[in-house]
Amino acid sequence: MRILLGITGGIAAYKAANLIRAFRELGHEVEVVPTKNALRFVGLPTLESLSGKKIDIDMYNDVSEVRHIELGAQADLIVIAPATASFMARLAGGIADDLLLNAILASNAPVVICPAMHTEMWLNAATQNNVETLGSRGIRIMPPASGRLTGKDSGAGRLPETQDIVEFIFRKQLLSGKSVTITAGGTREPIDSVRFIGNSSSGRMGLALATAAIEQGANVTLIACNIDTPATKGLKVVEASSVLELQAAMDKKTDVLIMAAAVSDYRVAKPHVGKLSRSAGMTLELIPTDDLIAGFASNYPETFTIGFALSETSGDELVEIARKKLELKGLSVVIGNSLSALNSSDTQVQYVTQTESAHLEGSKKHVAQSIIKMIAEAL
Repeated sequence: MRILLGITGGIAAYKAANLIRAFRELGHEVEVVPTKNALRFVGLPTLESLSGKKIDIDMYNDVSEVRHIELGAQADLIVIAPATASFMARLAGGIADDLLLNAILASNAPVVICPAMHTEMWLNAATQNNVETLGSRGIRIMPPASGRLTGKDSGAGRLPETQDIVEFIFRKQLLSGKSVTITAGGTREPIDSVRFIGNSSSGRMGLALATAAIEQGANVTLIACNIDTPATKGLKVVEASSVLELQAAMDKKTDVLIMAAAVSDYRVAKPHVGKLSRSAGMTLELIPTDDLIAGFASNYPETFTIGFALSETSGDELVEIARKKLELKGLSVVIGNSLSALNSSDTQVQYVTQTESAHLEGSKKHVAQSIIKMIAEAL
C-alpha cells in the first residue's frame, strides 16, 4: 500500500518518525509530506532518511508535473499525524494553502486524522465542530490519548502511541470487504417537463447510514434521489430521480441494500412533453409504481435487504406494522419510523427482525451508527 503521511506543526511531530518506520516495517511505501511548521519540530534529513525518499514541500517546484494531483492520485491511504487544530480547521473549510492540503483535496483515498493539541484546544467548540464536519465526510478521526502534555499539564490531547495508531488504522472493521448500497432522498415523477409529483424526504438518514457504513470499512454506493450529496471520502454516488431510474440503479448485486429513499406510490401515465398551460386545466391519470424493495428482495435473495416503514404510530403498533412489511416483502430487517422524524436532525426508530425488535433514538448520526453495527452483527 502507498501511504501519504502528512505531518503538521505540533510538538508531537517528532513521533511521526516512529510511524514512518512502523509503516515501512509492515511493507508499505511511505510518501511523507510535512508542513513548513512541522519542519520546525522535526528535521528534513530525519524524515528523508526514514522514508527513503527526497522530500520537497514547495508546491511551485516541478509545476508542470502537477505534484499535488499526483500525490493525491497515487495514495492508497492518507494519514495525518499529528494533526493540529489549525490544520483540521483549514481542511474542514476546504482551504488548500499548502502541498499537503492540496493533495488531500485532490485525492479519493481514505483519510485518517490523528489530532494532537492542548486539552483546551481539543475541547474547544470550534475544534469539535470541525471534527464533526470531517467525520461527516467519511474521514476517520482517532481520538487523542490522555496523559502528560507539553509543560506541566495533563489531559486529553496527546498523540497516541505508534502501535495504537497502527492498530487503529489497520484494524478489521465490521463491514470490511462488504458492498453496501443505500438509497436516499425522494423520487420525483414528472407531470410535464417542469412539474413533478414528489415528497419531502431530506435524505439525511440515508446520508448518515452511508457515512456510518464507510466508517465500518464497507464499499458504499449511495443512490441519491434528488438530494445534494456532500463530498465524502470512499463514497460512490449514483444519481436517480424517478422510480424507474431508481429501479435501474438498484438492479445490481450487493451484500447489503438499505432502502432509505422515499419512493412514489404512483406515477403519471403519460407525462406531457413541454409545459402544460395553467389555463387549460389539468387532469392526471396516475398508475401504481412497482414495489421496488420487494422486487429486489425476490431477485437477489442472498442480499441482506433492509426496508423502512413510515407510519404515524409508535411503540408496539409500529413494530407490528414493520413486521407485517417484513414478511410481506421478504426482507431481512424493517426499520419502523414515524412521521415526526421527517426533516428533523433527531429520530427514533424500531429495528425489527422476524424474532425481535430494538428501539433506537437520538441524532440521525447516532441511530445510523447503531443500525449499521446491528446489520454487521447479523451478517
